[in-house]
Amino acid sequence: MRDWELSRTFRSTSGDVRWERLGDPSAPAVVLLHGTPFSSYVWRGVARALAVDHQLFVWDMPGYGVSSKFDGQDVSLSAQSRIFTELLEHWELSEPLVVAHDFGGAVALRAHLLHGARYRRLALVDPVALAPWGSPFFRLVGENAKVFEKLPPSLHRALVREYVSSASSPGLHPAVLERLVEPWIGERGQPAFYRQITQADQRFTDEIQGHYGSIDIPVLVCWGQDDEWIPVHKAHELASVIPAADLVLFPGAGHLVQEDTPAELTAALMTFFS
Repeated sequence: MRDWELSRTFRSTSGDVRWERLGDPSAPAVVLLHGTPFSSYVWRGVARALAVDHQLFVWDMPGYGVSSKFDGQDVSLSAQSRIFTELLEHWELSEPLVVAHDFGGAVALRAHLLHGARYRRLALVDPVALAPWGSPFFRLVGENAKVFEKLPPSLHRALVREYVSSASSPGLHPAVLERLVEPWIGERGQPAFYRQITQADQRFTDEIQGHYGSIDIPVLVCWGQDDEWIPVHKAHELASVIPAADLVLFPGAGHLVQEDTPAELTAALMTFFS
């Protein structure tokens, strides 16, 4: 279970960010962004495959995975996109290849459209990008976070396990599921889980949605055909409003395409990069 470690630390305004670099430092740079409620762990297989020919950068956003979690922490889309821009400067990456999943898609789009972050190419995997977003469960928790925060630890763990499980169409391996649930357990993890949901405000994508037509770099929109969190019709809608976008759908994959069809996703990304 300890086959994925982030050994490096970047001190951001929202707490310590844990990150790692894989592959040849002289190769083209690729940055992977995870979504919510996940971490860079979901990218482990794809990252190792891409690292054969690329320099890979992976990170856990503040409030996620093994990065800092604390009361009063700003883990909003606004904060994450600002921190991502700072990270690109810290890594000295001027125009990397960027792959962003779920919530990370909004982070990458905001950094590009609002903070001037430049990418060579951008792949968006089942991204949070178009209104309205947020599953019924997500909205329920957001509206009643104070109640959910008081759940007994055993009930909280069961809730998180069920929620994370629903992101996969064929189902997650039990060990993978436990690894994804682990960061949200305990004195720091449980309040952090509800904190990130409470701060997930649609206004942060509303601010940029009208600007997708100005994106002038190659974009690949990837989507699991069986995604129950963000329905596949959103894939067609997003691809239609970004001028240079291509669309690839993955049969048999849910919201976690990286886990459900990793080989197919990796192949699509390698083709897109080349």
